[in-house]
Amino acid sequence: MCSLSTCNNSWENEQGIEVQHVGCLVVVIFSQAESYDPLDPFGNITIKWDVVSWTPDGYVAVVTMNNFQMYRHIMSPGWTLSWGWAKKEVIWSMVGAQTTEQGDCSKFKGNVPHCCKRNPTVVDLLPGVPYNQQIANCCKGGVVASWGQDPASAVSSFQVSVGLSGTSNKTVKLPTNFTLLGPGPGYTCGPAKIVPSTVYFTPDHRRKTQALRVIQRS
Repeated sequence: MCSLSTCNNSWENEQGIEVQHVGCLVVVIFSQAESYDPLDPFGNITIKWDVVSWTPDGYVAVVTMNNFQMYRHIMSPGWTLSWGWAKKEVIWSMVGAQTTEQGDCSKFKGNVPHCCKRNPTVVDLLPGVPYNQQIANCCKGGVVASWGQDPASAVSSFQVSVGLSGTSNKTVKLPTNFTLLGPGPGYTCGPAKIVPSTVYFTPDHRRKTQALRVIQRS
């Protein structure tokens, strides 16, 4: 399991003046739990948690999984990703994936969250779901090709709307204890790293936007 470090949104430049950062990216890297592979010594699976917008009670994030292993695919029945919330967050909705359980949402009246569990478990959607439930690189039943054999298919993504959370970089608490499961012996998790924010292009490539906060693990 992995715990995500929080992002520091300011630093001092060479003149000692504090500079505010728009967003950050923390990287989580998972490596095969089994023995060292001399044919792929640096192979890993990297997970990014991009906060792309704020909502009245939380945020929307795009979670992207890249399989940087040269030869090992994630085969059927596919990946399973879980984590623990730092506070009392809920998942209002998801696109491109779903949790395996809703949990106890009895305190909510009217608008009921997609998931109220403190430790949600997420799986990819199956191919052929309606377009309004899809996001780019989703809906392959959790099957992800290896980077060395099919780079275009070596990625899986989903979108999650998180509620009862912070609504700024200063107040949001990011998930902890990420666990990635798949066919085989599983994966071990490396330390979180803060890296530059992810940049997104519009479909016509005439405008780009930047993630407000990004967590990445491998």
